Amino acid sequence: MPTSPAPTAPTLARASDAPSAAASPLASSLAHVARGNTCAGCGACAALAAGKVRMTVADPGFLRPLQTAPLTPAEDEAIWRVCPGLTENVETEGRQDHVLWGPYVSMHTAWASDPEMRHAGASGGTLSAILLHLVESGTVDAVIQTTAASDFALGNATVVTTDRAGVLASAGSRYAPSAPLADLHERLAEHQLTGRRFAFVGKPCDAAAMAALREIDPQVARAVPVILSFFCAGVPSHAGGRAVLAALGAEEARTRSFRYRGNGWPGRATAVLQDGTERSMTYHESWGRILSKHVQHRCKICPDGHGALADIVCADAWESDENGYPLFEEQPGVSLVIARTALGERLLNEACAKGRVETGPFDVDDLVAIQPGQRERRRALAARLLALRIAGRPVPRYRGLHLLAAARQNSVRKNVTNFLGMIRRTVMRRA
Repeated sequence: MPTSPAPTAPTLARASDAPSAAASPLASSLAHVARGNTCAGCGACAALAAGKVRMTVADPGFLRPLQTAPLTPAEDEAIWRVCPGLTENVETEGRQDHVLWGPYVSMHTAWASDPEMRHAGASGGTLSAILLHLVESGTVDAVIQTTAASDFALGNATVVTTDRAGVLASAGSRYAPSAPLADLHERLAEHQLTGRRFAFVGKPCDAAAMAALREIDPQVARAVPVILSFFCAGVPSHAGGRAVLAALGAEEARTRSFRYRGNGWPGRATAVLQDGTERSMTYHESWGRILSKHVQHRCKICPDGHGALADIVCADAWESDENGYPLFEEQPGVSLVIARTALGERLLNEACAKGRVETGPFDVDDLVAIQPGQRERRRALAARLLALRIAGRPVPRYRGLHLLAAARQNSVRKNVTNFLGMIRRTVMRRA
Protein backbone atom coordinates (compact mmCIF):
# COMPACT_ATOMS: atom_id res chain seq x y z
CA MET A 1 0.00 0.00 0.00
CA PRO A 2 1.32 3.46 -0.77
CA THR A 3 2.56 5.21 2.36
CA SER A 4 2.63 8.79 1.14
CA PRO A 5 -0.57 10.82 1.62
CA ALA A 6 -2.50 12.16 -1.32
CA PRO A 7 -1.57 15.73 -2.17
CA THR A 8 -5.06 16.90 -1.23
CA ALA A 9 -7.91 15.28 0.65
CA PRO A 10 -9.58 13.01 -1.94
CA THR A 11 -13.25 13.54 -2.65
CA LEU A 12 -15.83 11.48 -4.48
CA ALA A 13 -15.50 11.75 -8.23
CA ARG A 14 -18.46 12.80 -10.36
CA ALA A 15 -19.47 10.81 -13.44
CA SER A 16 -18.70 13.83 -15.65
CA ASP A 17 -15.04 13.58 -14.61
CA ALA A 18 -14.61 10.24 -16.41
CA PRO A 19 -12.52 10.07 -19.59
CA SER A 20 -13.82 8.15 -22.57
CA ALA A 21 -11.20 5.40 -22.49
CA ALA A 22 -12.73 1.92 -22.59
CA ALA A 23 -9.87 0.04 -20.94
CA SER A 24 -6.84 0.82 -18.78
CA PRO A 25 -4.24 -0.76 -16.49
CA LEU A 26 -5.83 -1.84 -13.24
CA ALA A 27 -5.30 0.63 -10.41
CA SER A 28 -2.94 -0.59 -7.69
CA SER A 29 -5.71 -0.63 -5.08
CA LEU A 30 -8.09 -2.72 -7.20
CA ALA A 31 -5.25 -5.02 -8.31
CA HIS A 32 -4.33 -5.68 -4.66
CA VAL A 33 -7.94 -6.54 -3.84
CA ALA A 34 -8.17 -8.83 -6.85
CA ARG A 35 -4.96 -10.69 -5.94
CA GLY A 36 -6.23 -11.34 -2.43
CA ASN A 37 -9.85 -11.93 -3.46
CA THR A 38 -10.76 -9.58 -0.60
CA CYS A 39 -13.52 -7.56 -2.28
CA ALA A 40 -16.57 -7.09 -0.06
CA GLY A 41 -18.67 -5.80 -2.94
CA CYS A 42 -19.67 -2.59 -1.12
CA GLY A 43 -19.30 -0.28 -4.15
CA ALA A 44 -17.13 2.36 -2.46
CA CYS A 45 -14.60 2.23 -5.30
CA ALA A 46 -17.37 2.89 -7.82
CA ALA A 47 -18.39 5.98 -5.84
CA LEU A 48 -14.81 7.21 -5.52
CA ALA A 49 -14.20 6.81 -9.26
CA ALA A 50 -17.65 7.33 -10.73
CA GLY A 51 -17.71 6.68 -14.46
CA LYS A 52 -14.37 4.84 -14.28
CA VAL A 53 -15.36 1.94 -12.03
CA ARG A 54 -18.72 0.22 -11.92
CA MET A 55 -20.02 -2.80 -10.05
CA THR A 56 -20.78 -5.92 -12.10
CA VAL A 57 -21.89 -9.46 -11.30
CA ALA A 58 -19.05 -12.00 -11.44
CA ASP A 59 -19.29 -15.79 -11.10
CA PRO A 60 -20.63 -17.40 -8.97
CA GLY A 61 -22.77 -14.32 -8.37
CA PHE A 62 -20.86 -11.69 -6.37
CA LEU A 63 -20.65 -7.95 -7.07
CA ARG A 64 -17.17 -6.92 -8.19
CA PRO A 65 -15.64 -3.69 -9.55
CA LEU A 66 -14.93 -3.30 -13.25
CA GLN A 67 -12.47 -0.52 -14.11
CA THR A 68 -13.04 1.02 -17.53
CA ALA A 69 -10.75 4.07 -17.47
CA PRO A 70 -7.49 5.15 -15.79
CA LEU A 71 -7.78 6.32 -12.19
CA THR A 72 -5.99 9.41 -10.97
CA PRO A 73 -3.41 8.97 -8.17
CA ALA A 74 -5.83 10.68 -5.76
CA GLU A 75 -8.65 8.26 -6.67
CA ASP A 76 -6.37 5.25 -6.26
CA GLU A 77 -5.12 6.57 -2.90
CA ALA A 78 -8.69 7.17 -1.74
CA ILE A 79 -9.63 3.57 -2.49
CA TRP A 80 -6.60 2.40 -0.49
CA ARG A 81 -7.89 4.42 2.45
CA VAL A 82 -11.58 3.46 2.21
CA CYS A 83 -11.96 -0.06 0.76
CA PRO A 84 -12.81 -2.66 3.46
CA GLY A 85 -10.98 -5.22 1.33
CA LEU A 86 -7.80 -3.24 2.02
CA THR A 87 -8.16 -1.67 5.45
CA GLU A 88 -10.34 -1.12 8.50
CA ASN A 89 -9.44 1.01 11.50
CA VAL A 90 -11.47 1.20 14.73
CA GLU A 91 -10.73 3.78 17.45
CA THR A 92 -12.07 3.29 20.98
CA GLU A 93 -12.36 7.02 21.77
CA GLY A 94 -13.10 6.48 25.46
CA ARG A 95 -15.95 3.99 24.99
CA GLN A 96 -16.28 0.53 26.49
CA ASP A 97 -14.39 -1.79 24.16
CA HIS A 98 -15.12 -5.51 24.18
CA VAL A 99 -12.55 -7.88 22.70
CA LEU A 100 -15.17 -9.68 20.61
CA TRP A 101 -17.85 -7.04 20.08
CA GLY A 102 -15.93 -3.79 19.75
CA PRO A 103 -16.60 -0.33 21.20
CA TYR A 104 -20.06 0.59 22.45
CA VAL A 105 -21.99 2.94 24.71
CA SER A 106 -24.97 0.72 25.58
CA MET A 107 -26.68 -2.58 24.72
CA HIS A 108 -30.37 -3.47 25.06
CA THR A 109 -32.92 -5.93 23.82
CA ALA A 110 -35.48 -4.09 21.72
CA TRP A 111 -38.39 -4.37 19.34
CA ALA A 112 -40.58 -2.08 17.26
CA SER A 113 -43.69 -0.84 19.04
CA ASP A 114 -45.56 -1.03 15.72
CA PRO A 115 -46.76 -4.68 15.45
CA GLU A 116 -46.66 -4.66 11.64
CA MET A 117 -43.10 -3.37 11.61
CA ARG A 118 -42.05 -5.86 14.29
CA HIS A 119 -43.44 -8.72 12.21
CA ALA A 120 -41.91 -7.50 8.94
CA GLY A 121 -38.39 -7.10 10.30
CA ALA A 122 -35.91 -9.94 10.50
CA SER A 123 -35.48 -9.58 14.27
CA GLY A 124 -38.08 -7.42 15.91
CA GLY A 125 -38.13 -4.49 13.47
CA THR A 126 -35.99 -2.27 15.71
CA LEU A 127 -33.78 -1.04 12.89
CA SER A 128 -36.81 -0.20 10.74
CA ALA A 129 -38.47 1.63 13.63
CA ILE A 130 -35.37 3.73 14.25
CA LEU A 131 -35.14 4.60 10.56
CA LEU A 132 -38.72 5.80 10.52
CA HIS A 133 -38.04 7.90 13.62
CA LEU A 134 -34.99 9.48 11.99
CA VAL A 135 -37.05 10.58 8.99
CA GLU A 136 -40.16 11.69 10.86
CA SER A 137 -38.14 13.62 13.48
CA GLY A 138 -36.26 15.52 10.77
CA THR A 139 -32.89 14.12 11.89
CA VAL A 140 -32.44 13.13 8.23
CA ASP A 141 -34.50 13.64 5.11
CA ALA A 142 -34.18 10.14 3.68
CA VAL A 143 -32.61 6.71 4.19
CA ILE A 144 -30.19 4.89 1.88
CA GLN A 145 -30.94 1.18 2.28
CA THR A 146 -31.25 -2.15 0.49
CA THR A 147 -34.39 -3.83 -0.76
CA ALA A 148 -35.34 -6.62 -3.14
CA ALA A 149 -34.56 -5.93 -6.80
CA SER A 150 -37.66 -5.45 -8.92
CA ASP A 151 -36.27 -7.38 -11.89
CA PHE A 152 -34.37 -10.22 -10.16
CA ALA A 153 -36.09 -12.18 -7.39
CA LEU A 154 -32.83 -13.25 -5.72
CA GLY A 155 -31.11 -9.89 -6.08
CA ASN A 156 -30.88 -6.61 -4.20
CA ALA A 157 -31.25 -2.96 -5.10
CA THR A 158 -30.26 0.23 -3.30
CA VAL A 159 -33.19 2.55 -2.64
CA VAL A 160 -33.78 5.91 -1.00
CA THR A 161 -36.79 5.80 1.33
CA THR A 162 -38.62 8.71 2.95
CA ASP A 163 -41.67 7.22 4.67
CA ARG A 164 -43.16 4.27 6.51
CA ALA A 165 -44.18 2.46 3.32
CA GLY A 166 -40.63 2.58 1.96
CA VAL A 167 -39.09 1.44 5.23
CA LEU A 168 -41.56 -1.44 5.54
CA ALA A 169 -40.92 -2.53 1.94
CA SER A 170 -37.21 -2.80 2.74
CA ALA A 171 -37.63 -4.65 6.06
CA GLY A 172 -36.17 -8.13 6.48
CA SER A 173 -32.67 -9.44 5.85
CA ARG A 174 -31.47 -9.94 2.26
CA TYR A 175 -28.81 -12.67 2.08
CA ALA A 176 -27.44 -11.68 -1.32
CA PRO A 177 -24.81 -9.27 -2.69
CA SER A 178 -25.51 -5.54 -2.43
CA ALA A 179 -23.43 -2.44 -3.19
CA PRO A 180 -25.17 0.41 -1.34
CA LEU A 181 -22.22 2.78 -1.78
CA ALA A 182 -21.95 2.53 -5.56
CA ASP A 183 -24.30 5.46 -6.27
CA LEU A 184 -23.20 7.65 -3.38
CA HIS A 185 -21.94 10.34 -5.75
CA GLU A 186 -25.56 10.87 -6.82
CA ARG A 187 -26.66 11.39 -3.21
CA LEU A 188 -23.84 13.89 -2.72
CA ALA A 189 -25.01 15.81 -5.76
CA GLU A 190 -28.49 15.97 -4.21
CA HIS A 191 -27.00 17.22 -0.96
CA GLN A 192 -25.08 19.95 -2.75
CA LEU A 193 -28.19 21.14 -4.58
CA THR A 194 -30.82 20.77 -1.86
CA GLY A 195 -29.07 20.15 1.46
CA ARG A 196 -30.77 16.74 1.67
CA ARG A 197 -29.30 14.57 4.47
CA PHE A 198 -29.31 10.79 4.59
CA ALA A 199 -29.12 7.98 7.10
CA PHE A 200 -27.14 5.07 5.68
CA VAL A 201 -27.90 1.42 6.39
CA GLY A 202 -25.49 -1.28 5.28
CA LYS A 203 -23.57 -4.37 6.19
CA PRO A 204 -20.66 -3.87 8.62
CA CYS A 205 -18.19 -3.64 5.73
CA ASP A 206 -20.42 -1.05 4.05
CA ALA A 207 -20.59 0.90 7.31
CA ALA A 208 -16.80 0.77 7.64
CA ALA A 209 -16.38 2.12 4.13
CA MET A 210 -18.90 4.89 4.77
CA ALA A 211 -17.13 5.86 8.00
CA ALA A 212 -13.81 6.00 6.14
CA LEU A 213 -15.39 8.12 3.40
CA ARG A 214 -16.62 10.57 6.00
CA GLU A 215 -13.06 10.84 7.34
CA ILE A 216 -11.58 11.81 3.98
CA ASP A 217 -14.42 13.91 2.55
CA PRO A 218 -16.22 16.49 4.74
CA GLN A 219 -19.10 16.61 2.27
CA VAL A 220 -19.87 12.96 2.95
CA ALA A 221 -19.92 13.66 6.70
CA ARG A 222 -22.41 16.47 6.16
CA ALA A 223 -24.60 14.53 3.74
CA VAL A 224 -24.64 11.28 5.77
CA PRO A 225 -24.77 12.18 9.47
CA VAL A 226 -25.98 8.75 10.69
CA ILE A 227 -24.69 5.23 9.95
CA LEU A 228 -26.66 2.13 10.94
CA SER A 229 -25.74 -1.52 10.52
CA PHE A 230 -26.53 -5.04 11.69
CA PHE A 231 -24.70 -8.21 12.63
CA CYS A 232 -23.67 -10.04 9.44
CA ALA A 233 -22.46 -13.61 9.07
CA GLY A 234 -21.41 -13.18 5.44
CA VAL A 235 -22.65 -12.44 1.94
CA PRO A 236 -23.75 -15.49 -0.06
CA SER A 237 -23.52 -15.49 -3.85
CA HIS A 238 -26.50 -15.63 -6.19
CA ALA A 239 -25.56 -19.28 -6.62
CA GLY A 240 -26.47 -19.74 -2.95
CA GLY A 241 -29.89 -18.21 -3.55
CA ARG A 242 -30.40 -20.46 -6.55
CA ALA A 243 -29.51 -23.45 -4.38
CA VAL A 244 -32.29 -22.45 -1.97
CA LEU A 245 -34.75 -22.19 -4.85
CA ALA A 246 -33.66 -25.61 -6.08
CA ALA A 247 -34.20 -27.08 -2.63
CA LEU A 248 -37.68 -25.55 -2.60
CA GLY A 249 -38.43 -26.95 -6.04
CA ALA A 250 -39.03 -23.42 -7.32
CA GLU A 251 -37.81 -22.62 -10.82
CA GLU A 252 -36.07 -19.24 -10.93
CA ALA A 253 -37.88 -18.25 -14.14
CA ARG A 254 -41.22 -18.90 -12.43
CA THR A 255 -40.33 -17.11 -9.18
CA ARG A 256 -42.05 -13.73 -8.83
CA SER A 257 -40.44 -12.73 -5.53
CA PHE A 258 -38.17 -14.21 -2.91
CA ARG A 259 -37.85 -13.27 0.74
CA TYR A 260 -34.76 -14.51 2.56
CA ARG A 261 -36.07 -13.67 6.04
CA GLY A 262 -38.67 -11.63 7.89
CA ASN A 263 -42.44 -11.75 8.37
CA GLY A 264 -41.81 -13.42 11.70
CA TRP A 265 -38.76 -14.24 13.78
CA PRO A 266 -36.53 -15.60 12.49
CA GLY A 267 -38.87 -15.79 9.49
CA ARG A 268 -38.92 -18.32 6.67
CA ALA A 269 -37.16 -18.18 3.30
CA THR A 270 -40.15 -17.85 0.98
CA ALA A 271 -40.45 -18.00 -2.80
CA VAL A 272 -43.67 -16.72 -4.40
CA LEU A 273 -44.25 -18.19 -7.86
CA GLN A 274 -45.91 -16.46 -10.78
CA ASP A 275 -49.20 -18.23 -10.03
CA GLY A 276 -49.16 -17.02 -6.41
CA THR A 277 -48.03 -20.35 -4.97
CA GLU A 278 -45.67 -20.04 -1.99
CA ARG A 279 -42.84 -22.40 -1.11
CA SER A 280 -40.73 -21.90 2.00
CA MET A 281 -38.22 -23.37 4.40
CA THR A 282 -36.98 -22.44 7.86
CA TYR A 283 -34.15 -20.01 8.56
CA HIS A 284 -32.10 -22.91 9.95
CA GLU A 285 -32.53 -24.81 6.68
CA SER A 286 -31.94 -21.88 4.33
CA TRP A 287 -29.02 -20.19 6.10
CA GLY A 288 -27.58 -23.04 8.17
CA ARG A 289 -27.63 -25.71 5.49
CA ILE A 290 -27.34 -23.80 2.22
CA LEU A 291 -26.55 -20.08 2.12
CA SER A 292 -23.76 -20.14 4.71
CA LYS A 293 -21.77 -22.45 2.42
CA HIS A 294 -21.76 -19.85 -0.38
CA VAL A 295 -20.27 -16.77 1.36
CA GLN A 296 -17.44 -14.84 -0.27
CA HIS A 297 -13.81 -15.07 0.84
CA ARG A 298 -13.71 -11.59 2.42
CA CYS A 299 -16.48 -12.66 4.80
CA LYS A 300 -14.43 -15.61 6.02
CA ILE A 301 -11.68 -13.24 7.13
CA CYS A 302 -13.98 -10.46 8.36
CA PRO A 303 -12.96 -8.96 11.71
CA ASP A 304 -16.14 -6.95 12.07
CA GLY A 305 -19.38 -8.80 11.55
CA HIS A 306 -20.88 -6.58 14.25
CA GLY A 307 -20.75 -3.06 12.74
CA ALA A 308 -18.03 -1.52 14.89
CA LEU A 309 -18.03 1.74 12.88
CA ALA A 310 -21.77 2.40 12.85
CA ASP A 311 -23.69 4.62 15.25
CA ILE A 312 -26.40 2.01 15.89
CA VAL A 313 -26.28 -1.74 15.22
CA CYS A 314 -29.05 -4.34 15.48
CA ALA A 315 -28.79 -8.12 15.73
CA ASP A 316 -30.80 -11.18 16.69
CA ALA A 317 -31.20 -11.55 20.45
CA TRP A 318 -31.71 -15.29 20.22
CA GLU A 319 -32.92 -17.35 23.15
CA SER A 320 -30.63 -20.30 23.86
CA ASP A 321 -31.11 -23.92 24.90
CA GLU A 322 -29.47 -25.53 27.94
CA ASN A 323 -26.26 -25.97 25.91
CA GLY A 324 -26.16 -22.30 24.91
CA TYR A 325 -27.12 -22.94 21.27
CA PRO A 326 -29.60 -20.44 19.76
CA LEU A 327 -33.23 -21.49 19.35
CA PHE A 328 -34.89 -20.75 16.02
CA GLU A 329 -38.58 -21.43 16.78
CA GLU A 330 -40.92 -18.77 15.37
CA GLN A 331 -41.92 -16.14 17.92
CA PRO A 332 -42.32 -12.34 18.22
CA GLY A 333 -39.03 -10.80 17.14
CA VAL A 334 -36.51 -9.45 19.63
CA SER A 335 -33.50 -7.42 18.56
CA LEU A 336 -30.24 -6.71 20.25
CA VAL A 337 -29.60 -2.99 19.73
CA ILE A 338 -26.13 -1.57 20.32
CA ALA A 339 -25.54 2.16 20.52
CA ARG A 340 -21.91 2.44 19.52
CA THR A 341 -21.57 6.22 19.69
CA ALA A 342 -22.97 9.04 21.79
CA LEU A 343 -25.01 10.05 18.74
CA GLY A 344 -26.39 6.53 18.45
CA GLU A 345 -27.33 6.49 22.13
CA ARG A 346 -29.14 9.82 21.82
CA LEU A 347 -31.06 8.74 18.72
CA LEU A 348 -32.08 5.44 20.32
CA ASN A 349 -33.32 7.24 23.44
CA GLU A 350 -35.31 9.65 21.27
CA ALA A 351 -36.91 6.76 19.36
CA CYS A 352 -37.89 5.17 22.68
CA ALA A 353 -39.26 8.46 24.03
CA LYS A 354 -41.41 8.86 20.90
CA GLY A 355 -42.81 5.36 21.39
CA ARG A 356 -41.21 3.91 18.27
CA VAL A 357 -39.04 1.36 20.10
CA GLU A 358 -39.38 -0.61 23.33
CA THR A 359 -36.24 -1.83 25.11
CA GLY A 360 -35.22 -4.21 27.86
CA PRO A 361 -31.99 -4.92 29.74
CA PHE A 362 -29.17 -6.91 28.19
CA ASP A 363 -25.92 -8.26 29.67
CA VAL A 364 -23.00 -8.13 27.22
CA ASP A 365 -21.70 -11.43 28.66
CA ASP A 366 -24.77 -13.17 27.20
CA LEU A 367 -23.76 -12.23 23.66
CA VAL A 368 -21.06 -14.90 23.53
CA ALA A 369 -23.71 -17.61 23.85
CA ILE A 370 -26.34 -16.27 21.46
CA GLN A 371 -23.96 -15.33 18.61
CA PRO A 372 -21.75 -18.44 18.25
CA GLY A 373 -20.92 -17.82 14.59
CA GLN A 374 -19.63 -14.32 15.25
CA ARG A 375 -17.75 -15.53 18.33
CA GLU A 376 -15.96 -18.36 16.56
CA ARG A 377 -15.01 -16.34 13.49
CA ARG A 378 -13.50 -13.58 15.62
CA ARG A 379 -11.46 -16.05 17.65
CA ALA A 380 -10.28 -17.86 14.51
CA LEU A 381 -9.34 -14.81 12.48
CA ALA A 382 -5.73 -14.26 13.57
CA ALA A 383 -4.85 -17.86 12.65
CA ARG A 384 -6.60 -17.55 9.28
CA LEU A 385 -4.85 -14.29 8.43
CA LEU A 386 -1.47 -15.72 9.40
CA ALA A 387 -2.06 -18.69 7.11
CA LEU A 388 -2.89 -16.40 4.19
CA ARG A 389 0.19 -14.28 4.78
CA ILE A 390 2.43 -17.34 4.86
CA ALA A 391 0.79 -18.57 1.67
CA GLY A 392 1.63 -15.23 0.03
CA ARG A 393 -1.97 -14.02 -0.24
CA PRO A 394 -2.71 -10.30 0.34
CA VAL A 395 -4.93 -9.60 3.35
CA PRO A 396 -6.57 -6.38 4.58
CA ARG A 397 -4.85 -4.25 7.22
CA TYR A 398 -6.98 -4.35 10.37
CA ARG A 399 -6.33 -2.01 13.31
CA GLY A 400 -8.02 -1.65 16.68
CA LEU A 401 -9.95 -4.92 16.36
CA HIS A 402 -8.16 -6.99 19.07
CA LEU A 403 -7.51 -10.00 16.84
CA LEU A 404 -4.69 -11.43 18.95
CA ALA A 405 -6.67 -11.01 22.16
CA ALA A 406 -9.61 -12.81 20.54
CA ALA A 407 -7.31 -15.62 19.36
CA ARG A 408 -6.10 -16.11 22.93
CA GLN A 409 -9.66 -17.08 23.85
CA ASN A 410 -9.23 -20.14 21.62
CA SER A 411 -7.30 -23.24 22.51
CA VAL A 412 -4.00 -23.84 20.73
CA ARG A 413 -5.62 -26.79 19.00
CA LYS A 414 -8.43 -24.64 17.59
CA ASN A 415 -6.03 -22.01 16.33
CA VAL A 416 -3.87 -24.66 14.65
CA THR A 417 -6.97 -26.22 13.07
CA ASN A 418 -8.05 -22.85 11.65
CA PHE A 419 -4.53 -22.14 10.42
CA LEU A 420 -4.22 -25.49 8.63
CA GLY A 421 -7.74 -25.26 7.25
CA MET A 422 -7.00 -21.93 5.60
CA ILE A 423 -3.70 -23.23 4.22
CA ARG A 424 -5.52 -26.21 2.74
CA ARG A 425 -8.24 -24.06 1.16
CA THR A 426 -5.64 -21.71 -0.31
CA VAL A 427 -3.73 -24.60 -1.86
CA MET A 428 -6.95 -26.08 -3.26
CA ARG A 429 -7.91 -22.74 -4.83
CA ARG A 430 -4.52 -22.51 -6.52
CA ALA A 431 -4.83 -26.07 -7.80
